[in-house]
Amino acid sequence: MGNEPSNEKPKKSWLAWIVLLLVVLAVGGYFLSKRGTATTSDASPKAAGKKGRGAGGPIPVSAEKVKQGDMGVYISDILGTVTPVYTVSITSRVAGQLMQVSYREGQMVHKGDVLAVIDPGPYNAALEQAEGQLQRDQALLKNARTDLARYQAAYAQHAIPEQTMATQEATVNQDEGTVKLDQGNVDAAKVNVDYTKIISPIDGRVGLRQVDPGNIVPANGTAPLLTITQLQPITVIFSMAEDHISEVVKQMHAGNKLKVQALDRGNSTLLAEGTVLTLDNQIDVGTATVKVRAQFANSDLKLFPNEFVNARLLVRTINDANIVPTAALQRNNDASYVYVIDPETSTVLTRPVTVLTTDGLQAAVTGVKPDETIVTDGFDKLQDKTKVVVKQPRAAQDNGAPDNAPAGGHKGHKQ
Repeated sequence: MGNEPSNEKPKKSWLAWIVLLLVVLAVGGYFLSKRGTATTSDASPKAAGKKGRGAGGPIPVSAEKVKQGDMGVYISDILGTVTPVYTVSITSRVAGQLMQVSYREGQMVHKGDVLAVIDPGPYNAALEQAEGQLQRDQALLKNARTDLARYQAAYAQHAIPEQTMATQEATVNQDEGTVKLDQGNVDAAKVNVDYTKIISPIDGRVGLRQVDPGNIVPANGTAPLLTITQLQPITVIFSMAEDHISEVVKQMHAGNKLKVQALDRGNSTLLAEGTVLTLDNQIDVGTATVKVRAQFANSDLKLFPNEFVNARLLVRTINDANIVPTAALQRNNDASYVYVIDPETSTVLTRPVTVLTTDGLQAAVTGVKPDETIVTDGFDKLQDKTKVVVKQPRAAQDNGAPDNAPAGGHKGHKQ
């Protein structure tokens, strides 16, 4: 037995290595656990609080209250043309030299004012000739009537034949016709004399002068001497879609005067306000529109002939309407809705609404009540039951108010 090999030493060597490995693993685990604990304990409470608020804090939004009032239903953004009621191109009715111009370019003139004078000399001479011819023929007629009376007396005594009296009667009739012809010539000559003074037929504004004094003007020439345009009142003609005809006609038949606003091309400045005068008598089949003429007093002369304007026709007025900013309106497919803020819980709920009319900045709707608070900005993360906080307007912040306030305007409760 003393000569057999011994296994005692290899066994002890393996056991030592296993014990050493276990000790190393235990020590490493101990230090790793201590490091993790230190890292956790050193984390900033501020960072943890920030993370918590980002995950579940209220969402800042802008909001306004629902107002109640009257709002008009308009047909808007209709391009119209300013059209004078009367525009007159003045030409001379007689030929002659233009002797005098009695107006200034751009002057406002009235009906009956003398605008220009054509040389009346030739026409006064023609009038005198016609009056002289009339006077001579009236004397011949008087003599023929005297002879006829004498012939009638002689015929009654059977002193002359009937033929002689009949011939004298024909002479009297002939002279009467000649006198009428002469009287017509006199009247025509007087008209020509009157035509040498060019009179304004309407009230209006004179345009630029086309012919200077001293020139020979023709009678009824193609080129006018001047143009007069009536500016007060003035009209605007615009085309309205046929869809609105029934409602507009209904209002007109009821005796209501439909108001029309004329705005500049930029739709930013109100130029004048007037009323609908009439509708055209047929629809343009090419555009499915009907022409409308509206009349404006134009007392300040802001409307100018042939100017393009934007017309807004007030069809009717909705009384006691619920008015909200158009920024608050949201749309889902074909439905419109708003976010209403519950003042007690500071949470939002979607509320379907029906838009009755809008003017671009505000809308009249049904489905909400006056003084309810609705969201106007900050919709990105909103859902039903989402908690929100209303941002104060910039003016309120400048006065020292906090950046955020509880939704609905109520004070926040202490936690």
